[in-house]
Amino acid sequence: MVQEEKEVETVEKKLSFDEFKGQVLADFRLANLSRQASLLGRKEVLTGKAKFGIFGDGKEVAQIAMAKVFREGDFRSGYYRDQTFMMAIGELTVKQFFAQMYSDTDVNREPASAGRQMNGHFATRSLDENGEWKDLTKIKNSSADVSPTGSQMQRLLGLAYASKLYRNNPDLKYLAKFSDNGNEVAFGTIGNASAAEGVFWETVNAGGVLMAPMAISLWDDGYSKCFKGIFRDIVF
Repeated sequence: MVQEEKEVETVEKKLSFDEFKGQVLADFRLANLSRQASLLGRKEVLTGKAKFGIFGDGKEVAQIAMAKVFREGDFRSGYYRDQTFMMAIGELTVKQFFAQMYSDTDVNREPASAGRQMNGHFATRSLDENGEWKDLTKIKNSSADVSPTGSQMQRLLGLAYASKLYRNNPDLKYLAKFSDNGNEVAFGTIGNASAAEGVFWETVNAGGVLMAPMAISLWDDGYSKCFKGIFRDIVF
């Protein structure tokens, strides 16, 4: 009982007015920074200065909110419009964002893939400079995005189910760099058009059956009319 009260107290830690004001201003500043990066990036593509571009404008506030509950050890399996989320968790800077768009091959300037993937393919590095595993429970993790839309869903399910396996198998405790007793959550994002794919529904159904710890954010951003209106009856 005492332990439960301590946990609740930690979660419900109250901010002073000045702290709250500072956080609101910081979030507002980040939302504007990400939006301007999108607008400038799109201009660079349309004027032929960059080869290709895909951006996350319109999702800034929601992604900042999502980032606030994303903890060390959690994993993201998302899609190419998650730039604000990556900025909010401290794993993407504006310079890195544009370095990826221009296919900069310097891993220090473009750590996600060293220019090997299209822009909007966000990733964090699980290995250190010596090729050794980092302690993934101490960092905020993002699996590397891939081009086929919807393909993030099966990875999301795998990451979430892995947490459950770690939780239910004490013999895996020696792998402490990968899981904190299965307390991690896998966060997935997908657009409404990609949600028309079978793999989306298969993942949702399998996640429910397996009771895997995953959180799905579905962005109905108007890019497709194929599922317009259907999501009002679905709760994730």
